[in-house]
Amino acid sequence: MTYGQALEYIHSINWCFCKPGLERIGELCEMLGNPQRSLKFIHVAGTNGKGSFCSMLDSVLREAGYKTGLFTSPYVRKFNERMAVNGESISDTELADITEYVSVFAERMQEKPTEFELITAIAFEYFKRNACEIVVLEAGMGGRLDSTNIIDAPLVSVITGIALDHTAYLGDTVEKIAAEKAGIIKRGAPILFGGDCESAARVIRAKANEQGVEFRQTDRKAIAVKKATLDGTCFSYGENGEFELGLLGLYQPFNAANVIECVGLLRSVGAVIPEKALKNGLKRAKWSARFELLRRDPIILFDGSHNPEGIDAAVRTVKHYFGEKRVRVITGLMADKDYNYMVKAVSSIACKVYTVKPDNPRALDAGKLAAEYAECGVEVHPFDSVDAAISAVLAEKEQIPTVALGSLYMYCEFADALEAYGK
Repeated sequence: MTYGQALEYIHSINWCFCKPGLERIGELCEMLGNPQRSLKFIHVAGTNGKGSFCSMLDSVLREAGYKTGLFTSPYVRKFNERMAVNGESISDTELADITEYVSVFAERMQEKPTEFELITAIAFEYFKRNACEIVVLEAGMGGRLDSTNIIDAPLVSVITGIALDHTAYLGDTVEKIAAEKAGIIKRGAPILFGGDCESAARVIRAKANEQGVEFRQTDRKAIAVKKATLDGTCFSYGENGEFELGLLGLYQPFNAANVIECVGLLRSVGAVIPEKALKNGLKRAKWSARFELLRRDPIILFDGSHNPEGIDAAVRTVKHYFGEKRVRVITGLMADKDYNYMVKAVSSIACKVYTVKPDNPRALDAGKLAAEYAECGVEVHPFDSVDAAISAVLAEKEQIPTVALGSLYMYCEFADALEAYGK
């Protein structure tokens, strides 16, 4: 099997028509010899912040000397980003080899695994073959029935936060969504909740009590941002002292505080993570498409915020960085998101909006999105492509910052187009 054939095989399965559950991933892992049972995990669920949290924690663990595995979704430029060992994405050759190996067993199953289940099994086998000491495992959607939940008790379980998203699958209240996410809590593993929603916290705390495990919640009030510029962020967290972040965005200190709390729990279960490793890991962590500065002249930023909570955080960050100065916005959204809310929020920071349609079948038409912005009284221009929108921005002589946001599915096309214009 070649790399191209591996990707074709992985993407050939339409998960939408499969009944949720752990039976298929359980059967596939059993046939593979349960590679996940030879690994130690930190299991991470949540509505927002999972990717940033996972990348920071992975960086910290590597600084502490651990050989790490990292499993995240979605990818932003290349599929291989979804699984990495010691910060390096899986190679084309290894992905092809492992996919071919796993496919032999998957094809024997009467009910075939979903795409995400297949990817999860491939990742488990990859991490096992590379003898990873700790795997930072991000759940896909939800938690209770997510294929990553096939693992036994992890070292620590983490729920980064709870907000309304994927309501058609997870429930239409934060309590219902919290209950689904809390399904990752297992006896023997402490749980960290990084959010500030008290109704969600009650649900998660009750599940922790039911499983007889420690419940810990990040104290967001203990976070004090000392400096936040386009060069980085400095913040303090309670009695833990000051920390520096290379990642931009006012929301990143919250993700970093979750990492600090998680490190405390990991230390309590025997992990050796020196303070220097914690500080250096946070400072050196990298994560694409989360308030990423792609160009300084003119300033062009990309943020993958794609739900109301994420957009609110992006808007606050823009106001902090640029004050009363409004910015240009390049945006595309999925049609199944609460785009009415997001349009109103983004309109408060935009002097001009360029709408595009991300490369995804769920994407909202650029013209329809433009009409929403027009109703908010914002100057708006729909474009047939991200490349055309970038070309229009770069042709303007005014030195106004540009922020692209609304969907991670837009990042690859956006970054490629910007590079073509001499990033």
